[in-house]
Amino acid sequence: MTTVYSAALMAHNAHPEYKYQLDCPTHTHEGVNPNCGDAIVLSARLGEGVIEEVAFTGHGCAVSQASTDIMANEVTDCTFAEAKAKGRAFLRMIAGDATDEDLALLGEAAELQSISMMPARVKCAELGWRTLLALLDEVEPEAGA
Repeated sequence: MTTVYSAALMAHNAHPEYKYQLDCPTHTHEGVNPNCGDAIVLSARLGEGVIEEVAFTGHGCAVSQASTDIMANEVTDCTFAEAKAKGRAFLRMIAGDATDEDLALLGEAAELQSISMMPARVKCAELGWRTLLALLDEVEPEAGA
């Protein structure tokens, strides 16, 4: 039987490093999973095309909170383009469509791959990543969007 509760997920849920109120964020974006009530506010301090710091507040299940904490760790100090690429790779992975390149790009977030086999948990895992992509799209819309 596959479990979504990997060591990384359990560690980030028990001791999140990025779950705090960020002082003086330059941007914030709210994310909600209406299916189960998970809700976050993602706060970021963005510099010239770089995510200098990102944190979140909110509540939800272990999957949503740990996945958001892992996401924050993976995108801090990334360029917007790098963070967007990681976000799209995570969404492919959680949909069961990850390539080896996606998994390599995701670092620790790749440890959440088993969630793709648990449809009821997919939206939970995606919450932080989708919220980040929406925040970045407000700052720097994709060409043709």
